[in-house]
Amino acid sequence: MVPRLLVFGDSLSFHGPDGPCAADEPRLWPNVAAAALGGNADLVAGFGWTARDVWWSLIGDPRVWADLHHVDAVLLAIGSMDTLPSPLPTYLREGLRYLRPDGLRRAARKAYLAAQPRLAVALRGRPTVLPAKLTVHYLDTAVRALRILRPTLPIVGVLPSVHRADSYGRVHTARDGAAAAMAAWAARVEVPLLDLPALVGEHVLSGRGNPDGMHWGWEGHASVGKGMAALLGPLLRPDAAPGDT
Repeated sequence: MVPRLLVFGDSLSFHGPDGPCAADEPRLWPNVAAAALGGNADLVAGFGWTARDVWWSLIGDPRVWADLHHVDAVLLAIGSMDTLPSPLPTYLREGLRYLRPDGLRRAARKAYLAAQPRLAVALRGRPTVLPAKLTVHYLDTAVRALRILRPTLPIVGVLPSVHRADSYGRVHTARDGAAAAMAAWAARVEVPLLDLPALVGEHVLSGRGNPDGMHWGWEGHASVGKGMAALLGPLLRPDAAPGDT
């Protein structure tokens, strides 16, 4: 069997040491994991994606509907962005891009980016992009839907990563609570989780990753890719044909 992995992710799945990359960049961790397993990876991801975006993708993207009938495993590599400070509600923050005229949009975005780290510190990292309760809700809903469609399809997830990003005031107070909630949920529904901080924590916090203090260098991608392959390998059935349930 040549395993085909369907990876749902945020920018940690496609952002390298110098910026975002095309999904077929072999040094990105989904491709490192797939190569280690002798297969290939399909990436469905976006900047700032949370567990809610994964659910929306599952129910709204016809490409995903087609892929789900043919892949050999689903990787829910999501949750890290959920834990970031979000001084503005998501709908207002994301709505900045729709402001017109262009000058107003640029001024509003510049003002928000300047205020964000200060507000993150002042508000002690609250509120977050997505509360842990909702992260778990959307992950659970996605897993239940996947298991209805493909009852024996291997599904794995991740524990949220860490950051030292100046753009968020180096504040990440919600991460530990969210990780505990995700770990408890994963144990309950039997979804193995890859511990991202164990693999890239020192890489990020020592400054060896992307200069933005959040994304990873190729060293980090290699570690996560190899770790994911080790986690996923035993779950793949070598005697199963693609799409076999």
